[in-house]
Amino acid sequence: MRRLHIAYVITQSDSIGGASIHVRDLASAMLEEGNQVEVLVGGNGPFCEMLREREVRVISVPHLVREINPLWDFRAYKEIKGILEKLRPDIVHAHSSKAGVLGRYAAFNLGIPSLFTAHGFSFTEGIHPVKRQFYKWVERAAVKKGNGIIAVSEYDRQLAIREKVCSPSQIVTIHNGIPDIPPELRADPARQPPRLVMVARFDKQKNHKLLLDALAELRELDWHLELIGDGPLKKEMEAHANLLGLKERVSFPGLCNDVAARLAKCQLFLLISNWEGLPLTIIEAMRAGLPVVCSDVGGCGELVTSEKNGYLTSKTEPSELAIKIKRLLLDSKRRVAMGINSRLFYEGKYQRESMVSKTFNFYEAIIYTKKNVDQSNLGKDP
Repeated sequence: MRRLHIAYVITQSDSIGGASIHVRDLASAMLEEGNQVEVLVGGNGPFCEMLREREVRVISVPHLVREINPLWDFRAYKEIKGILEKLRPDIVHAHSSKAGVLGRYAAFNLGIPSLFTAHGFSFTEGIHPVKRQFYKWVERAAVKKGNGIIAVSEYDRQLAIREKVCSPSQIVTIHNGIPDIPPELRADPARQPPRLVMVARFDKQKNHKLLLDALAELRELDWHLELIGDGPLKKEMEAHANLLGLKERVSFPGLCNDVAARLAKCQLFLLISNWEGLPLTIIEAMRAGLPVVCSDVGGCGELVTSEKNGYLTSKTEPSELAIKIKRLLLDSKRRVAMGINSRLFYEGKYQRESMVSKTFNFYEAIIYTKKNVDQSNLGKDP
């Protein structure tokens, strides 16, 4: 197998989300396969330490931030371009919206092939209509500078094609994959009383409030909920839990580095969202052998099949969510059967090795195609 020099670009290092975990796992796997790898990232937050622990080289881009700021964004573009000009990688792989745009433009202007992984497009259902139109315009321009797009769900691939952001030949679906865990970290869904868990950032993408409202309808049952994560809406959700009289039944441990161990102690996984790509947290729950109840948004329906390994539910109806949670709280045998199916689904489709192999093959196809196009253009008038 040919060894490649790969530069990853991602926007944030100060918070850990699905895109961060994806880049961590992908970069470390590519490094293990003998490729040269660097990760360019905004700031020098906890994500950088996670990469260094896996011996992945990290390069900070000081002006790369999540918020739109024309001056800072231009400086970030210049910084990324300067770094890539020194590295001269075989390919640039950008992740997250801001880095996805700046990384592709910088690579294009250096003649380096590039691609972008969309961890849920910013013009998906649930985003404000004005913002959706803006992000569609941005992505239509950026796609012309890159050499391909990876969608982490078929939902996102079809969305991009339907919105005429790219052609079918420019985008492929490669589902997220994660490394396996030892048997002792697998959950026991039968255990009583049931412990529920949701792993998600407290921001407008998620809907912790709907979940709390649904559980307020199930006060008579014995359960405990753990809401793992941090974010700007965390204190507001703590106050809402208190208002509903759920203070003693809901815990807020914040960011945790032992998520796999915490999942192993739970009996039901929940993810209630306004929009999604293909959530890594659901795949982590499936890997642990947990049944899943999640909002029917984005690629969630590619992970969860109702009555097989969990339930899909409306993103707006707390009573519907309460009914589906109650069904699993009262039926431990159903939880066990669905948990077994979750684990089987993970083993069949969502392991890291499959994702890494498909991604590497896409790298090679992009590099080969660009090389042939460049050679065919030699001698032609500009």
